[in-house]
Amino acid sequence: MKVRTLELSVGVLMLAGIAALLVLAVKVSGLTFAASEPTYKVYARFDNIGGLTSRSKVTIAGVPIGRVTSIQLDPKDFRAKVEMQINQSVNYLSTDSSAMILTSGLLGEKYIGIQVGADDTMLKDGDIIEYTQSALVLEDLIGKFLSSQTKK
Repeated sequence: MKVRTLELSVGVLMLAGIAALLVLAVKVSGLTFAASEPTYKVYARFDNIGGLTSRSKVTIAGVPIGRVTSIQLDPKDFRAKVEMQINQSVNYLSTDSSAMILTSGLLGEKYIGIQVGADDTMLKDGDIIEYTQSALVLEDLIGKFLSSQTKK
């Protein structure tokens, strides 16, 4: 009987460990099982997305307001075209708002931060955010620093 109890408790602990790993994987991946809020699409073009991925957060003042849904290369101007789904409750993004690719922490995840403008007209479904700032790429900064040091 003791062996049976021991085997049963080990089995329960293994199942709890597997369940904990699944919950951790879902949290890290950014997937949610909650019912999503209605959204609208907004686009932005960047010279360099520097590691931004689909399902990255879109924030205003650090508060999540949406997600990146797709990233494509625009064949006309060779820039990255980023499609974002913004929650419909955030209906106050003006047409002169700006989008920046930011990093969470020193080596953290990339996300889009939006600065709301002061224009009276608001972005609608399918509009493009014209004012963008590309990602800060560490390799480019190191290259610029090293090239400036060799010129001295």
